[in-house]
Amino acid sequence: MALITSACTEQPPSGNGDLSTRFIDENGDMVADLPDNPSDWSDPRKIVFAYTPVEDPAVYRDVWAEFLDHLAETTGREVVFFPVQSNAAQLEAMRAGRLHVTGFNTGSVPLAVNVCGFVPFAMMAMEDGSFGYEMEIIVPADSPIQSVEELRGQTIAFTSPTSNSGFKAPSVILREEFQMEVDIDFEARFSGKHDNSILGVANNDYDAAAIANTVLHRMTDRGILAEDQVRTIYRSPTFPTTAYGHAYNLHPDLAEKIREAFFSFDWEATGLGREYRENQFIPISYKEHWEVIRLVDRGFGITYSDR
Repeated sequence: MALITSACTEQPPSGNGDLSTRFIDENGDMVADLPDNPSDWSDPRKIVFAYTPVEDPAVYRDVWAEFLDHLAETTGREVVFFPVQSNAAQLEAMRAGRLHVTGFNTGSVPLAVNVCGFVPFAMMAMEDGSFGYEMEIIVPADSPIQSVEELRGQTIAFTSPTSNSGFKAPSVILREEFQMEVDIDFEARFSGKHDNSILGVANNDYDAAAIANTVLHRMTDRGILAEDQVRTIYRSPTFPTTAYGHAYNLHPDLAEKIREAFFSFDWEATGLGREYRENQFIPISYKEHWEVIRLVDRGFGITYSDR
């Protein structure tokens, strides 16, 4: 993987690693442990769920409807969908204890884990167990630009500073592989969401955009965008996709039921089954599956701790 160099090889965590001083990690899995004192456990009667704000939140309320019903049945709790409008709002809600179960986008996961007490445990996967997505740099289909090198002096759309495919990974790749620096060799614009970047390229508002190809696939599958409206000039290695998890301090019985709901959900004839090419949730390890993302962040000079 070209963007990872020997200079940013990850070192084994020591002590509390990157975790905030609010948390403890005694088992070395790099995520916050459940507090020792039961009085510090959270046992909400109403579970608040949010999906990462990649696209229109209103669309995804319906997409997740059957799963949320299943989550409510499995846990015996009322479940409400929280339509977050930004990564920052989602992170703050988790940190403040207002969000109990959620899916964070790939790039936000390390910050969510280390500062907000997020415990990721699941990820969507195909029937054969394969998972992930690629970062693509796209241009309008009729653009004269044929290679990444030709982006010098052009305008590139990114999504948000916390996004892996929407900013961090492409920034490192452009610097490491092509010796191109943000706001020196090209102008950066932030669109807020992947679908905004994709539509902006399709409408010639941007010369290029760095996006997650899973979002592009969903937009073409829904007919929002024709496949011949944009063209890919760069595709990255595969990254893990959205991580699903819960707040670190949930009562352990409730946390167990939440995990059970994810792994027992039947996708057939549901909004999730219609919306996604994947058809199951598989167990994940932050320490293992997010290693490549932590390496990207180190290459970009990013740290997570609020200490």
